Amino acid sequence: MVIAGGSSDTDEFANELRQMAKDDERIIFTGFVQGEELDELYSNAYVYTLPSDLEGMPLSLLEAMSYGNCCLVSDIDECASVVEDKALVFEKSNVEQLKERLQEACDKPEMVAGYKKAAADFICEKYSWDDVVDKTMELYRG
Repeated sequence: MVIAGGSSDTDEFANELRQMAKDDERIIFTGFVQGEELDELYSNAYVYTLPSDLEGMPLSLLEAMSYGNCCLVSDIDECASVVEDKALVFEKSNVEQLKERLQEACDKPEMVAGYKKAAADFICEKYSWDDVVDKTMELYRG
């Protein structure tokens, strides 16, 4: 398991996680990553998980889907509206349901493969730069 990203305002929680995982070589904390290292993480992920209770537009989710990742996200609107039916979803803050969805992903590689296959085409079509530019121009032309 790779836990990537900075801890922002959750240093205490991040330290608690590191302490809990200190004797398990299968759990890696990368801290903030970018560039080729981030590309490698997205390219090799089995499941990308975003268990947020609060988000703006989750750019890392868009990136993960564009790499063809199976995504597992909380049901907050900011995530659910991005993934629609192209990802696994769990009720926000419901740790047991998150655990169940992760186990389901581990037990059903064919399901994960289906989400992976759909993710990149879906997200690249939904959020294409050409469409973003067109919509932005429409706003300015008003």
